Amino acid sequence: MSSRNPASARVASLLAVGSFNAALRGREGARITRQLHKVVLDGDDIHRTLVRIAHEILEKNAGREIALVGIHRRGALLARRLHRLISDLLGTELPLGDIDISFYRDDVAAPLRTSARRAVPAGAPLVHASHIDFALEGRTVVIVDDVLFTGRTSRAAIEALFDYGRPDRVQLAALIDRGHRELPFRADYVGKNLPTARGEHVAVHVEELDGEDAVSISTPPDAVEAAA
Repeated sequence: MSSRNPASARVASLLAVGSFNAALRGREGARITRQLHKVVLDGDDIHRTLVRIAHEILEKNAGREIALVGIHRRGALLARRLHRLISDLLGTELPLGDIDISFYRDDVAAPLRTSARRAVPAGAPLVHASHIDFALEGRTVVIVDDVLFTGRTSRAAIEALFDYGRPDRVQLAALIDRGHRELPFRADYVGKNLPTARGEHVAVHVEELDGEDAVSISTPPDAVEAAA
């Protein structure tokens, strides 16, 4: 069965308002280089963490039909790794999917609707295809993300998922939970709880995209200068 993408109709009517990660130049670019950078998980840590989460998923869902769905981009790659680990433990392949939630986010989609007739700028957010080629009904679906922050990505992922069907239950796995929730979401499986200041940046690097596996936290330049 070919993959479906119910978000396509939504994408057609929405307009990107610009890049999510604008490059800093000049004085701002110079200041950002002075920010503190700390690695909190290395490659071995991440592997051990995913092995633990794989066992926890199986223990919590004994006797249930399980499927994994990763959130693009890094959540989808982490879901692939969990899929291999769990499939090896079970001795059989689990259903695996991935979803893009860009146009399901309430903090992105709403302003785009007001500009639907304008041309899409070059800096529009990159939208990835979603692939869920299996029935959700009768299954426990574990949504996989790299960082759980405000909860808005989790809400958007659930909305996107239900465009494909109605699973028996939905669970959430996150490699990092950094707090600062704006919506009432809590992960069922957490790799590491990482207390952060709201202005700090948590970066998850994966070998497939970044050439290495690591999780790091960066302190904003203003905080660095205040401490100097």
